[in-house]
Amino acid sequence: MKQNKTVQTAGAPQAIGPYSQAIQTDGWLFLSGQVALDPKTGQMVAGGIAEQTARVLENLGAVLETVGCSFRHVVKTTVFLADLGDFPAMNETYARYFSSSPPARATVQVARLPRDARVEIDAIARIP
Repeated sequence: MKQNKTVQTAGAPQAIGPYSQAIQTDGWLFLSGQVALDPKTGQMVAGGIAEQTARVLENLGAVLETVGCSFRHVVKTTVFLADLGDFPAMNETYARYFSSSPPARATVQVARLPRDARVEIDAIARIP
């Protein structure tokens, strides 16, 4: 068994707690949940659920790229929504990033997210 490797990129927000952006192990990449923080400013992006979802996925994409992955390598995501009423708009934006062979997914409503985000998404990818 190979040792776990911490994955970090400036293209995604730095961790706001004691966790890594992702962990690479045995051909797999486990990506921590991302919220809609702009990696350059550390601030939440302006706009609603569509803008937040796009920023979250851009953040995840930056972490994926660090190890030579893309969205097509993602096998599972979990979407955390502050309000399930946002599901249709989140889903429309999400579909643009996973246009073919979308991964398995769970979506849940939660009481609150870090920085009062409206959406957080984590992912698991198979490294090519």
